[in-house]
Amino acid sequence: MLTNLLRYIKEEGVAEQLYHSLVGVEVEEHRINNEGRLSRKPYPQNLGSRSYHPYLQSDFSESMSELITDPNPTIGGVLNQLDILQTVLHRSIKDDEFIWPLSMPPALISGDTDFIKTHFGRPKYQEYRDYLTKKYGISRKLVTGVHLNFSIPEPVINRLYTHYEDKFKSLVEFKNALYFQLAQNIVLHRWLITYLFGASPIAEKGYMNDVISTLVDHPVRSIRSSLYGYVNNPEDRIDATMYSSLNNYIDTLTNAIADKRLYSTAEFYGPVRLRDQQSLKDYRTKGISYLELRIIDNTPFTPNGISRHAMYFLKFFLMYLLVTPVDPATIKQDLTAAFDDNNKVALESPDQPTFKMADGVKIFDELKEMAQSLHAHSEQLQALDDFSEVMTHPELTASAMLLPHIKDNSLMTFGTEVAKKWQHDRVNAPALLPIMGRLSATSQQLIFHAIQLGIRYYVVRDEDGEALLMLTYDNVTQVVYLKKLTVTDPIKYLYDLFPGLSQAK
Repeated sequence: MLTNLLRYIKEEGVAEQLYHSLVGVEVEEHRINNEGRLSRKPYPQNLGSRSYHPYLQSDFSESMSELITDPNPTIGGVLNQLDILQTVLHRSIKDDEFIWPLSMPPALISGDTDFIKTHFGRPKYQEYRDYLTKKYGISRKLVTGVHLNFSIPEPVINRLYTHYEDKFKSLVEFKNALYFQLAQNIVLHRWLITYLFGASPIAEKGYMNDVISTLVDHPVRSIRSSLYGYVNNPEDRIDATMYSSLNNYIDTLTNAIADKRLYSTAEFYGPVRLRDQQSLKDYRTKGISYLELRIIDNTPFTPNGISRHAMYFLKFFLMYLLVTPVDPATIKQDLTAAFDDNNKVALESPDQPTFKMADGVKIFDELKEMAQSLHAHSEQLQALDDFSEVMTHPELTASAMLLPHIKDNSLMTFGTEVAKKWQHDRVNAPALLPIMGRLSATSQQLIFHAIQLGIRYYVVRDEDGEALLMLTYDNVTQVVYLKKLTVTDPIKYLYDLFPGLSQAK
């Protein structure tokens, strides 16, 4: 058991480094048409090839886009890039297309599902996609969400290891223990994230063949985070107890794949995944590099899918979960109970107090105490205060705020109106990339088209403070001085910098 982690963080003075843990987000969302139905237009051809694109991908259906940020030590950096990617996507789709703001898909008719079955533009994944369609049906695979990636700074791990060298055989073993304790606590405390960030109170017609309307007779906090959301089938025998130990996690998934209960690790839909090793067994020897949380609903109250306030809270909450000990003697029972608690919270009425309120108040008291002891930043303290109020006022949750917008048991009108407003605001902004408004219009155009083409970009400053643009494609990096940039055709300029682009499609 990892005890005294918080004490050693204070002793080593690494709290500030922990605040700068790398965070990245992946936001899934659908293109819709003017009526709010899933778009049947092809994936935007101006977004480069999905075979290599680092920022913009598609998922199960051609209408489902996935925006992927680089890992960043600051919340501002992550959200600025997410805003840029959202802008590029909104400006790259057709004039009569919009981006659906909710996790649950729009209403589906048979024509929609038939079209999805027969239209798919990624041949490499066709076999896997056909397998998913047959096993889960169409509608469940159209649920979207926000994934949060989190990694602990290596210097912090190294410093903390000096206090545990007598308990672990190697640094890798200690590192795995840190990450896996965090993973276990994410599962144990998932109900709190569902309460605070659930934003899928109803399902539209066509979802799971209307099974939901039979089993759930009132709006809830999060269908997506419930048994009726994005989960593995019961017969897959993938339950919360797989997180009882690292070995059990590895063995459970390995056996499920070997027995053909799962196609691959990609079919594992648990609340948190270990990341950065191709082979499951390699986690034992090479270690976990970061965790992927898969339990956050898209919020329709911010055009980026997740708010700045939420990100500040979640990052500090992960620090709290990192240092919270887990009892190995009761972990299996605790994980099973936590799974049931989360499902119960997910299916509660959004505007009513949760049955876990007392536990939530206690957690926020501990969070605030930890924040004070670690001299947390003002943004983190403010986020804790605000979400502490949400804990005791369910009417402030996103799911509750959606209730007035439900008309005839549907959010179609609301979702379509929000989507059109966001599209209008993006396309009619005074700058091409408003977050980069300080850069020249020519610089913004170059960055915009670089992202479209799938070129990695970084804006940095030289020793004199001048802005430099680092562009990377296929392991080749080019540096552009933005102050000296005079380009009349940015796309041709990029193809001249990276001739390999012309063969990439």
